[in-house]
Amino acid sequence: MTASLVRHGTGSVSARNLAYLDEHVQRYVSSGRLAGALTVVFHRGEVVHWSAQGLRDRERGTLVTDDTIWRIYSMTKPIVSVALMQLYERGLVQLDDPVHRYIPSWTQLGVYASGSYPEFQTAPCERPMTVRDLLSHQSGLTYGNVGRTAVDAAYRQLGIGRAENRTLQDMIDRLAELPLEFSPGTAWNYSVSTDVVGYLVQVISGQRLDRYLQEQIFEPLGMTDTAFWVRPDQVDRLATNYRPASSGGIEVFDDAATSTYLKEPTFHSGGGGLVSTAGDYLRFCRMLLGTGTLDGARIIGRKTLELMTKNHLPGNRPISDVIHSGEYRASYAGNGFGLGFAVSLDTADGQVSTTPGEYYWSGAANTQFWIDPVEDLAVVFMSQYMASSPATRYNVARELRAIVYGALE
Repeated sequence: MTASLVRHGTGSVSARNLAYLDEHVQRYVSSGRLAGALTVVFHRGEVVHWSAQGLRDRERGTLVTDDTIWRIYSMTKPIVSVALMQLYERGLVQLDDPVHRYIPSWTQLGVYASGSYPEFQTAPCERPMTVRDLLSHQSGLTYGNVGRTAVDAAYRQLGIGRAENRTLQDMIDRLAELPLEFSPGTAWNYSVSTDVVGYLVQVISGQRLDRYLQEQIFEPLGMTDTAFWVRPDQVDRLATNYRPASSGGIEVFDDAATSTYLKEPTFHSGGGGLVSTAGDYLRFCRMLLGTGTLDGARIIGRKTLELMTKNHLPGNRPISDVIHSGEYRASYAGNGFGLGFAVSLDTADGQVSTTPGEYYWSGAANTQFWIDPVEDLAVVFMSQYMASSPATRYNVARELRAIVYGALE
């Protein structure tokens, strides 16, 4: 198959409107804002659109191909959340379990009151952090790269959530020294929570996270190119990752030829460590669209998936009502959060074409996916562009929805 391949089904979508996808992505490529991209639309049991455009490595002139390997970053989170919920289905963990049952060193976690690392003053939590708090980002944890608070600064100083933590255990030990941003269950804050979910998978299953995912999700689904690193036989398929250049356009952020992903890691980030292909991730999405089953492989139960894709925020409120910081409040309007996925609640409030009950997430390098059970629809978009600030981010997720939903007959 060539890099210009486009497949169209018949009857369920408008081929003319789906052609707008290629036109729109090509504008990004031609203007130099993206090196390349791959877009897949799966509707009513068939791939109705598959298009690879541009270059996976601009400096070497290599085209995006169907089997290009992409850094999916936070699109790791739904996979790892499914892994923990598999253990829930075995009766090994409950959503209301206190996290300190599995991490005893977290028994005395407090909420930030004042000070800076290593001299923090804290207040007691209103209640202990639960497993559901981790899965729904209501834990009180944070990300160091956000850069808002003294707690964020401590995360950066200690390398929380990055490879500086040699293993997940190292990260857990360092987090035990730090306060929470807020009392668990009282707000929503995007954070290293899913890295901790990955640690719980290890503790509860007795297997290292990468091995558990391989045996329980990747092998059953035939996701042969999804892992925490790029094997030697895959190296020539890895895309280069780009970022905005100060002079305009893009510049290399992580060169495919020298990427840290070429070496097997000791820190397996459940929040953002995986690489994958569009085909592999589509198989994961098709499993979700198939209520937990694909080609005879049952990965998660139908009722468990229903539980995961409900809004778990207090009072069924949207993220914008309970987000810890107002910086991104508007971008979350009309959307709640479940157990590993954002969930569409109100299409008018969100000001985007969608269906209530659609669930989705994205990755830091401008990768996207969403699942719409009502329309029997799954979409996967892959590119490699690391935005450094809100001003340099692209609105691809909303633009793709406008085009795809406009194509449905």
